[in-house]
Amino acid sequence: MLTGIVLKSTGKFYNVLLKNGTEITARIRGKIRLEGLRTTNPVAVGDKVELNQDEETTDIYTINSVLPRSNYLIRKSTNLSKQKQILASNIDRIYLVITIEQPNTHQGFIDRFLVSAEAYRIPVSIIFNKIDLYSQKSKSKMLNWKTSYEKIGYPCHFVSTLETESYGFLKDDLQGKQVLFAGNSGVGKSSLVKCIDSTIDLRIGDISDVHLLGKHTTTFAEMFPVKTGGFIIDSPGIRAFGLTDMKKEEIAHYFPEMRKLLGQCKFHNCLHMNEPHCAVKKAVEMGEIEESRYINYLQMIADQEDDIHRRNDYE
Repeated sequence: MLTGIVLKSTGKFYNVLLKNGTEITARIRGKIRLEGLRTTNPVAVGDKVELNQDEETTDIYTINSVLPRSNYLIRKSTNLSKQKQILASNIDRIYLVITIEQPNTHQGFIDRFLVSAEAYRIPVSIIFNKIDLYSQKSKSKMLNWKTSYEKIGYPCHFVSTLETESYGFLKDDLQGKQVLFAGNSGVGKSSLVKCIDSTIDLRIGDISDVHLLGKHTTTFAEMFPVKTGGFIIDSPGIRAFGLTDMKKEEIAHYFPEMRKLLGQCKFHNCLHMNEPHCAVKKAVEMGEIEESRYINYLQMIADQEDDIHRRNDYE
């Protein structure tokens, strides 16, 4: 039995890196689709797998099982079905790449993404990219967001691919780790990855003039070995992020600033909406919890009550 790590999935076949450093092509054994999570991709990038070499076609391998995952990032598929998609697994850290301009990343998307990462205990750093393009108004907004997110435990970094010193920290942080770069289409994930390791071959997209949205260039998540050690997972640009496997009563637990107050509410099952003597609502009124974060929390509650997938690209 061989073991390897999944670098890329194209739906039917998978690129797998074996322990000896050989990269091979593998297919999935049918019954894996029926085991564990019901997702559109039973095998995900970052998975450690066991596989056999086909007896008749020696250059094709078959994945027999997925080894236990330390974590994974999952979302609802981008249609009205209840299907789920695993973006990647066994992630040491996520770098959520956002932009204030060209395109504008909405805070609703950021908060929804952070909630999902919190649910699976994956640490997140926020990278404000393309800072060389920002107006003074956008820089002010960026500084406000940095203050808000660092206050609740999310490290923030200001980066421009034109300024080597701005992203130099990543080369040190990535050594020996398996990290995911994620964000909206057009925020510059692929460009940033190439700055970290120029040997990684990625397509670089541009921005749609009509809506200032990124054009999709990455169709499937793909993981690349980094020459200094470790792996980078480059994910497809995400315009929508639907929460899944999450009850509305649980959502507040994934807001760090709310989590520490939950025991202070009068009711143990408080949803922090209309209940009296709610510690979370009081903290919002006192300015201890950002009102914008609370509003996004209420939107997530509403989405879970309706049990539908909503595009999270509102202002």
